[in-house]
Amino acid sequence: MGFSRGALIPRHDSSLIMITRLIDIFLVGVSLWLLADIFGVHWSNYYSEAVGWTIALFVFFGEFHDIYRYWHGARFRQEVAQILMTWTGVVLLLMFVAYLRQNLDDYSRTVMLTWFVIAPGLLLIWRGGVQFGLRMIRRQGINTRRVAIVGARDLGAKLVETMISTPWLGLRPAGFYDDRKAIGNRRLPGNIAGNFDDLVQHARQGKIELIYIALPMFAEERIKSLIAELSDTTATVYLVPDVFMYELLNARWGNVGGFPVVSIFDTPFYGVDGWLKRVLDVVLASAILLVLLIPMIVIAIGVKFSSPGPIIFRQRRYGINGETIDVWKFRTMTVCENDSDVRQATKSDTRVTRFGRFLRQYSLDELPQFINVLQGQMSVVGPRPHAVIHNEQYRKLINGYMLRHKVKPGITGLAQINGWRGETDTLDKMQRRIEFDLGYINEWSVALDLKIIALTVFRGFRNKNAY
Repeated sequence: MGFSRGALIPRHDSSLIMITRLIDIFLVGVSLWLLADIFGVHWSNYYSEAVGWTIALFVFFGEFHDIYRYWHGARFRQEVAQILMTWTGVVLLLMFVAYLRQNLDDYSRTVMLTWFVIAPGLLLIWRGGVQFGLRMIRRQGINTRRVAIVGARDLGAKLVETMISTPWLGLRPAGFYDDRKAIGNRRLPGNIAGNFDDLVQHARQGKIELIYIALPMFAEERIKSLIAELSDTTATVYLVPDVFMYELLNARWGNVGGFPVVSIFDTPFYGVDGWLKRVLDVVLASAILLVLLIPMIVIAIGVKFSSPGPIIFRQRRYGINGETIDVWKFRTMTVCENDSDVRQATKSDTRVTRFGRFLRQYSLDELPQFINVLQGQMSVVGPRPHAVIHNEQYRKLINGYMLRHKVKPGITGLAQINGWRGETDTLDKMQRRIEFDLGYINEWSVALDLKIIALTVFRGFRNKNAY
């Protein structure tokens, strides 16, 4: 999910975060200087400029990807993904700017390419060392803080699991505090440290340093009463809202005029992330159209002579936010069905021309959609667009179906590389496709887009389910 449970754990060591930023800056700048010296390249103002822009962009993008949150509960593999994603975005942007300024020749390709590979490696090595050191120290009980969890339910249990699985956080659970009794199927964990009165007493005695209130949202009066009593202690208190009862889609914290809010359904493509996604789309679509221009001309001629009708078929489909767009395809059928008169292609479909069947088997009929990408209506990677009539059909049958339209539709996607493409003749098949689409939105990153593109190319465009 986009709303991380670990994000509820406080960042109480700002000095360590500042040191992290400074060391990152040092490693990025010094590594380029050393490489230039090793390869015997003269250090010019262009390299100083490159270092300055790289540091600024890395720190800026890093804030959006949470690489400066030591207390966010992320495991090291997640930190690796965040740093690589941030660095990849910086490198792509630097190359794009250098291309526009036409000063690529002012840099040594050997030095810059080596730097692009070495710098993130150095960042990961030193950060891994810090995390390993913190883990070893705090496993010995050094520099830890005793934590009380209010609410012996699923939310509290998951919070404790996070603390136990991430020992470098230095948070040591002291037990659950709950004033409810086990009734019927409702069971409480075995390590109940006491009720609310016990919690207040322990906090006053200094036995508890941190308190996380993880009660259900309907327990508002109990929460208010407990917070009022805890105000007579010196314990640090955090409220953990039980928003995980909902199926969150890239949820995140925000505020409206100073009032804290949590988005339940949201798009990941706001601000810098949306800009990065668009740059990647424009660069890839432009390059692909240039490379495939001649093959597309040949395909257009083949479509023209295969059967009567237009070369390009424009089918109305839903785009981002449910807006209707015209998706371009090479015509592969003898008919041009649209609106309410759309039937999915099936095996041995008589509507498909002989040349069209070849195009559909290798997904060549989708190539004009790169024009849709340049127009800003589609993305290279995203949920595949469905015909309007199919959207209206399945939105009534599959919960959360329309959430896939929180992002632009794509030419390829997570569902497609996992084999869920072609005819959806059962509700279960469409359900699985939607699960992958929503999973893509939740887990989106530049690295994930590049992975999907690579797997699409590596596994080929041919699919046995494409009719």
